[in-house]
Amino acid sequence: MKQNASKISLLALLICLVTVSQINAQKLGSFGSLTEKTVGPKTIKVPYTDVVSYLGYAAAGNEDATVDGKKFYYIYIWVPAVAPELGVRMMSPVGKTKIKNATESADYADHASDKDYFDTYITLERSNIVSKDNLTQAAADGATWTTLARNDDSSEMPKQPSGSSYNSLLRYKSEASNPTKALTVGLYRVGFTTYKTGEVNGTFLAEVAAPIKLPGVAMAKTIDELNEQLK
Repeated sequence: MKQNASKISLLALLICLVTVSQINAQKLGSFGSLTEKTVGPKTIKVPYTDVVSYLGYAAAGNEDATVDGKKFYYIYIWVPAVAPELGVRMMSPVGKTKIKNATESADYADHASDKDYFDTYITLERSNIVSKDNLTQAAADGATWTTLARNDDSSEMPKQPSGSSYNSLLRYKSEASNPTKALTVGLYRVGFTTYKTGEVNGTFLAEVAAPIKLPGVAMAKTIDELNEQLK
């Protein structure tokens, strides 16, 4: 009887450990748009129909720019058509989260099992480059960039391993009547850093989404990689 009791206690302990592990794991839900609908007693955000995912790794010392004293990294996006809305979200670390059809950087593949992560802070920026013929790194570096939206902490995103809601999500609705705030065809970028001044280090998932299908959307860490995707 004592032996059976020990087995039962051990089984209960294992179940408890698995449950705790599942609770602590980051679980990424569907990416909802600004459009809402009522389902029974709940109001939910209608999921975006077009989502492009990128798995990357940010290392200290490899930043693309310093903005207001913070080390910024950029991911470039080509948007091939006028969009009514864009959503951007970022999660760090990626951990064991499974993402279908994601573009995976070489750096991510080398660090996928790392446990490092950072407090994400994201921006959505639009450039004045509207033709693929002008897609060069020099042109991007010299372009005029307009920040459309930014986000630091989002309660809609999974909590980080620390238990804090430090992952980010933003949604931006185009203002067609205002050229400075419209989501036109062209080159965009997601800028990311940490909320506090310091190093950015760890794996991340970045996703850009739209409520309509935008064939030809591409996302990459460099302009050269972006051009390869657009061929």
